[in-house]
Amino acid sequence: MRTSRAAPAPLRFVRGALRALTALAVLTGLVSCAGGPSLEHRDAITAAPGDSRELAIGSAGFTESELLAQMYAALLRQAGYRTHVLTVGNRELYEPALEAGQIDVVPEYAATFADWLNAKEHGAQTAPVASPDLDATMTALRRLAAPRGLTVLPPGRAVDQNAFAVRAAYAAEHRLRTLSDLGRAKLPVRLAAGDECVQRPFCAPGLRKTYGINITAVDPKGVGTTPAKQAVQNGQDQMVLTTSTDATLEQFGLVVLADDRKLQNADYVVPVVNRSRAGSARPTAALNRLNRVLTTEDLARLNEQVDSWRRLAGDVAHNYLVSKGLLSKS
Repeated sequence: MRTSRAAPAPLRFVRGALRALTALAVLTGLVSCAGGPSLEHRDAITAAPGDSRELAIGSAGFTESELLAQMYAALLRQAGYRTHVLTVGNRELYEPALEAGQIDVVPEYAATFADWLNAKEHGAQTAPVASPDLDATMTALRRLAAPRGLTVLPPGRAVDQNAFAVRAAYAAEHRLRTLSDLGRAKLPVRLAAGDECVQRPFCAPGLRKTYGINITAVDPKGVGTTPAKQAVQNGQDQMVLTTSTDATLEQFGLVVLADDRKLQNADYVVPVVNRSRAGSARPTAALNRLNRVLTTEDLARLNEQVDSWRRLAGDVAHNYLVSKGLLSKS
């Protein structure tokens, strides 16, 4: 899931605090850069893609973003770059820093980032540009990113989007494999989710409209939280909102119902780079090696190793790349 966890060891806490202070120092004043590169730097957008020898990889601070950033950093180091990972808590900070070249590469999600840039450009009330169609979403995203000096690399195979899970026994009893099956069953469904689910088009309203699911109430226990899953496990609720890279569902006896009518947008993992510093062929080739291998199921298992097994994200990332032949063991 897209969650962060506290560092258990004092040394890791100190390192995390120092890293956060470094991020704050680097990013001070950049939030105001909402309009993209300044006029004196606009020529960088049409210049030849850059190839800086030292690259800063941005992480949004939650487990999955940290794992992706660590894998990006390792692959770029192997390609001959000096890299370091800079953890920044939210997109409002790291995206302007990416435009300004303070951060060179970040892992992003195609649909989410497209709509975020669109709202930044045209205002919060603008119509969304993302959709379940990956090609259309990528076209919109690249159109919005390019004037800001950003290059969006090809999407990988991994996707992190909303997912809805029920008890495995409940699914077997009612012969449910898809959300369409649940709609046809006309069962009353109390949904464990975040309180915003009541209004979000990809949550309760979309489940009703697209699938005809009888959502009787939203139980505000959060997205994919332990209390939310326990509420479904014990029968208090019938379904939980989680994400497609949640690897803990089996522990609660839960299974995902397929989004067979594609309610959810195409939130595929995409690397986004500062064109003038990391837009050349070599970093693109290095990052594309991961895109060809990493699947949604792989990403879920990697999240589990960090969140449930308490392993370090850097170690988990390194071991995965070695296991896939993308990195030497040394």
